[in-house]
Amino acid sequence: MPLEYKSTELYGGAIVVDLPTGFGDVSTIRQIPDHQEVYVDSNGYSNVVFEILEHVDKPSDADALQYHFQDLVDGTNDSTNVLSQETAKLGKMDNQPAQILSFLQTPQNPNPRRKEPEFVSIHLLLVRLPGHGTDILVTVNVPHYPGEYEKAAQNEPTELMKDGAAIAKQILDSFEVKNWGLFSA
Repeated sequence: MPLEYKSTELYGGAIVVDLPTGFGDVSTIRQIPDHQEVYVDSNGYSNVVFEILEHVDKPSDADALQYHFQDLVDGTNDSTNVLSQETAKLGKMDNQPAQILSFLQTPQNPNPRRKEPEFVSIHLLLVRLPGHGTDILVTVNVPHYPGEYEKAAQNEPTELMKDGAAIAKQILDSFEVKNWGLFSA
């Protein structure tokens, strides 16, 4: 069944993006840093994190994505399997550079006292706004807990992984900055 989406205002309406209708704003239940927006699936474990970061000066946008990716995975002690990295296109802001990296992260030393996923399917989106000294990192996290998802054929994506890819695509298609003043310091 295809996901349904709703237009969602981020950072007080400065950015607008489509998110699944079942995703709720985490800031209504706990404090979130000012540079982040976090939305979680009310019917599962998937979540989307938006982060406004300082623009990193790298030779290419792909290198900038690798920098942010390494920053994210270094020190986790998880096994990381990169599935793909490619240039992406923003549907409403096609003049802005964007990249996407899809990977799986698998805990190596699960804590037996905590419920932990077998693996997490992650789509890392990077929207570069060099004229505003900003990189926006969007992380679509789709945890797969034992017994709570349908396994797929070998080398095929699970239904949850397909949903995560669809969410990432919808974010790229709908992402739009409405108030550029957000990036003025």
